[in-house]
Amino acid sequence: MSNDQDNLETKLSDAKAVAGGMLSKNKHVSASGTTAVEVAKTGSIKDLILWLLAAAVLIGATLVNQYLPGYWQPANDVWVRIGIIVALVVFALVCLALTHQGRAFKILLKDAAVELRRVTWPGKDETFQYTWQVIVVIAIAGFFIWLLDNFFNWFVGIFIG
Repeated sequence: MSNDQDNLETKLSDAKAVAGGMLSKNKHVSASGTTAVEVAKTGSIKDLILWLLAAAVLIGATLVNQYLPGYWQPANDVWVRIGIIVALVVFALVCLALTHQGRAFKILLKDAAVELRRVTWPGKDETFQYTWQVIVVIAIAGFFIWLLDNFFNWFVGIFIG
């Protein structure tokens, strides 16, 4: 009996520790074990090179439409230019995804997906009730703003003539 009670107490303390970790806002850790902020703050020469390459490619994508047809005959077709621009933008996004900040963004998206699964969405009746409450409050606020507008128009009209 003592082993069972010790086992239950151990499980209870483990569950409390896990629940405490889930409820604390300061130490939110993703499924991979590192926070997105920690990953984003790390950097390397590879990150710098990838950021510069992505910036250069995006600048090049903005110049394709204007300058490429003068140097390359197939670029006179609008669909070829669109394809090149899309390819350059995708290449820049891939470069950015390979940086530490790109990894941090992926961690952030995964954490956001986990949080969205925890959201309790309102039902049809709650949505209908809250919608009417918002409409009534907007109507009341609009009425008071209309009254203030008329008052200030009258007040300014006294001085202007």
